[in-house]
Amino acid sequence: MTHIFPEIDLKSAQTEPEWLARLDEIADELGAFTPLGAHHAAFFADGDETLLVSFENISEIRAQAPDHRPRALGIAQRHGWSCLVLLARANRFYRDAEVLDFFDAQVDANFFDSFRRVLFFGTGPQGYAASTFSLAAPGATILAIAPQATLDPEIAPWEDRFRWQRRLDFRSRFGYAPDMLDGARNAFIVHDPGQTLDAMHAALYRRPFVTTLRTPRLGENTAIALDRIGVTDMLIEAAIRGRLNPARFAELMRRRRRDATYLQALVRRSVQSNHPALTVVAAQHALARKDSRSLRKSLARMQGQLEEMQD
Repeated sequence: MTHIFPEIDLKSAQTEPEWLARLDEIADELGAFTPLGAHHAAFFADGDETLLVSFENISEIRAQAPDHRPRALGIAQRHGWSCLVLLARANRFYRDAEVLDFFDAQVDANFFDSFRRVLFFGTGPQGYAASTFSLAAPGATILAIAPQATLDPEIAPWEDRFRWQRRLDFRSRFGYAPDMLDGARNAFIVHDPGQTLDAMHAALYRRPFVTTLRTPRLGENTAIALDRIGVTDMLIEAAIRGRLNPARFAELMRRRRRDATYLQALVRRSVQSNHPALTVVAAQHALARKDSRSLRKSLARMQGQLEEMQD
């Protein structure tokens, strides 16, 4: 039976505090809203016995989501699931004491035990949080896209993208994400092997129940690319239903063949690798599928030049 959610209007909120205040009001009807210090909050919407736990950044939600609502809430609405969203106002990797205490409190209250299926989801720093806090829900599934494993300088001295965050405590409770997966049913780590730092973090997630799903040549930001080709929500839905595996992932990734950004990059790489025949094939494939006039002109010029080279 589908759980009925009330009408939710977050798009008209003009500021972040107003957006949070409105979400707090919505929680009065849906479940609960818990401020967690100055930088985080938890939003819970009560649905059925399936729980989606999502870690999301407020500025990204308001900039990227058409309806300005958390991704997990939108998915939960479609399926009647329960959702718990950990919202971040700043990129602090959820290391604040209030967040750690919140998950300790959920463990003490046996909160996660009341759900039949639990999925922890996040991307980048939020993927780190999804992995590390999954320890609070033994038997959960984790789907993390390009997650960090830690910013501890002794373990990841090569990580130079989050300079000030390296001063945060990654050694106390819920610290080193790969170790926190030990109670999980299974975990899926999605990353682009061509993104060196992402691949180095992914290599630290070595457990028998961890499945690494690779997304080669999608671009610098894997999470944005997966959203662009429209597969992120489908990955979440497959993972929470126990249907995500390498074969299903490969099937979903075929959608990149219709993505202009991916096709342009594919042609560009073929040129750089000095494979004229492969480049012509890639350009022909792009021209057959894309309607963008500028893309077609660009690829047509490149194809003509390469055909001259072959002659």
